Amino acid sequence: MAQIHEIKAESRKDEGKGASRRLRRADFVPAVVYGAGQPPQSIQIFHNTILLAAKNEWFFSSVLDLNIDGKVQKVLVRDWQKHPFKQQMLHMDFLRINENEAVRVNVPLHFLNQEKSPAGKTSGVVISHNLTEVEVSCLPKDLPEFIELDLAALKPGEIVHLSQLKLPKGVEIPALHLGADHDIAVVTANTVKEEVEEAPAEGEAAPAEASKDAKK
Repeated sequence: MAQIHEIKAESRKDEGKGASRRLRRADFVPAVVYGAGQPPQSIQIFHNTILLAAKNEWFFSSVLDLNIDGKVQKVLVRDWQKHPFKQQMLHMDFLRINENEAVRVNVPLHFLNQEKSPAGKTSGVVISHNLTEVEVSCLPKDLPEFIELDLAALKPGEIVHLSQLKLPKGVEIPALHLGADHDIAVVTANTVKEEVEEAPAEGEAAPAEASKDAKK
């Protein structure tokens, strides 16, 4: 069962850029909640609440319990604006969800046991993570916070495709319904060939030395 993550917020009536600037100066993040056939609602969230939550993967990929003035709504983070260089969230958008309708969410991938794999132990093998997250479709109650990929058996030269991911019950990858061309590589273990410069044979001048001799 997915863990419950609650974010506390307050409703607000002030609109516009001036109101948003005042909120930020007061250490609040202006935000909007929309969707589910209801009108958009303007809210404000204490900035430290967002700052702490945003350090976790689940904040951007899990169903959240958004508690607005004591009333809880199920939402997903749909958009956010950060300051270019300050550690500050400027604005957020939350999407209300219907618990009986499937949602599409990008979920992080966690790679396990890479160092223990034959590929990880082989010199000259580069293991590439071509994807760090994957879009899944499922009911909100089935949404995983992340998907684990065990690489313990990965061998040099092998490729792990989307279709090889082990998904929780009720979860699917929409891209796989679009055809084999969309079964892309998630992980590759490629052998890198090192180019070794051959030493000149005995009695044979090195190229640079030969060039100098030719000029004499």
